[in-house]
Amino acid sequence: METRIDEVADRIYRLSTCVADAAPGGFTFNQFLIDADEPMLFHTGLRGMFPLVRAAIETVMPIDRLRWIGFGHVEADECGAMNALLAAAPAAQVAHGALGCMVSLDDLCDRPPRRLAALQPQALALMHGSSTRSRCGHALEQLADAYEAMLRAG
Repeated sequence: METRIDEVADRIYRLSTCVADAAPGGFTFNQFLIDADEPMLFHTGLRGMFPLVRAAIETVMPIDRLRWIGFGHVEADECGAMNALLAAAPAAQVAHGALGCMVSLDDLCDRPPRRLAALQPQALALMHGSSTRSRCGHALEQLADAYEAMLRAG
């Protein structure tokens, strides 16, 4: 197994690892590395793939520069290597929505995660919906409040 690195936009890299025997024709796991002032890795990959992902990151930048780790939801292919990355990158922190932090990540992360709203993002985009540049932190806080109210209501 090897991880392919493609620069898909300026300083944005797709790290792709094809697992040949996972399915007919193979199955590819992707991570996205943003080499910015505060570098971010979106999707960590499976825990067992950490050595490959780490080596790929280190061809682009030293892993200890990594500042943010993010993923869409909690599944092994998206965040399985999260704690290995936190150990390898002392300044890194997981950033996620309030509900994901409350339900899973506050317990799973070896270092406390940051809630996205606290980072005051300048833009939000939904996977299958619209995007906005208006009061993003406030919008995330309102969403977290709504989820919390639903959970309390049962």
